[in-house]
Amino acid sequence: MTDPSPRASGVSLLAVRRLRLVEAAAPPVPPEEQRAMHRAWDEAVHANPSLFDGPVVACAGLAPEGHHGFVVTWVRTTYRRHALRRVPGATACLPSLFVSVLQPTDDGRVLVGRMSSSTAAPGRWQLPGGSVEPPPAGKPLDVAALGRHAARELAEETGVELPAEDLTLWCLTRAENGTIGVQFLAPARPESLLGERFTALLSDGTARGEDPELDRTALIRSQADVTALGGTQVDYLEPVMHTVQWQALLLSGALPAVHALKDAGLPAVLGLWMLSSLGASRLFPFHFGHWLRGPAAREEAERAWRDPARTSGPR
Repeated sequence: MTDPSPRASGVSLLAVRRLRLVEAAAPPVPPEEQRAMHRAWDEAVHANPSLFDGPVVACAGLAPEGHHGFVVTWVRTTYRRHALRRVPGATACLPSLFVSVLQPTDDGRVLVGRMSSSTAAPGRWQLPGGSVEPPPAGKPLDVAALGRHAARELAEETGVELPAEDLTLWCLTRAENGTIGVQFLAPARPESLLGERFTALLSDGTARGEDPELDRTALIRSQADVTALGGTQVDYLEPVMHTVQWQALLLSGALPAVHALKDAGLPAVLGLWMLSSLGASRLFPFHFGHWLRGPAAREEAERAWRDPARTSGPR
C-alpha cells in the first residue's frame, strides 16, 4: 500500500514542537501599487459589501529554529493590502497567517464548514478558523494568543466552546505563496453535540438578524470525503485529511504490520512510522498515542521521542 504525496495541493505540513513569533515592520507599498491596490479593494467591496478593511496579521517569513521549532516573522497590516493579490505583477504582496482547529468526533471524523455567501470566500469548505488579528499594543502574539484566537473562531463559527488551554498545537501548513496556517487539535466531541451546537448557533444568529460565517457543516474522515463535499475547498484541507486518513489506517490495525505493533503496545512507534512515510517529524505520536491508549500512552510516546532507536519501524 503506497502513500500518495501530501503535497499534491501545493501545501506542506510541518510538524512543530515550539513556535516563536517575532514582529517586524511591514514593507512599504510602492506608489503605483498603492493606487492599484485601492482600485482592486474598491472593486472587491463593490462585489461583496460585507468585506471590511480591519487590522490583520500578515506573514513575513518562516524559519526553522532548533529541533522541531520554527520562528514566524509577522507584520501588522489591513485586509486592504491583500487586494494586491489581484494586481498582476505586484511586488508588495504579503502572505497570510491564520489559525484553524481540527475538531474530531468520537469516531475519528473531522468537522468542516462551508463559508456563507456573506464571507470573502462563499461556498468554500475549510476547518473552523480565520486570519490572525494583531494584539493590542504591549501585548504579545504567541502560541497562547493564537490558541485563544483559534478557540474564539471555533465558537463563533460552529458554536463549540472550549477553553483555549484545551487546544494542542498540532502542525503548521505552508502554502506555495508563503501563507502559514497554525493548526490546533481539539478534544474529541460526540457528533450529536457538534450538530446541536451548530444548529443553536444558526438559530440564535437568525433571531438577531446576523449572517453566519458558515452556512453548513459536515464530518469527513478521508480525502475521498473532501472530494465528495463538492464546490471548492481551502488548499490545506486535502493534505490535512491525508494525514488524518493515514493516522486512522495505522492506528486501527487496518494494515497487518501495524496491527502487530499496536498489539505490542507501542502507540508512539505507530505515529512515528506513519509520519516517517509522510516525511513529517515525531511530534504527532503524542496525540496519536493519546487517542489510541489514553493518557497513560503519553509516557510511552515520551520514551519513544527520547530514544529514536526504538522507533525504527518499516520505511
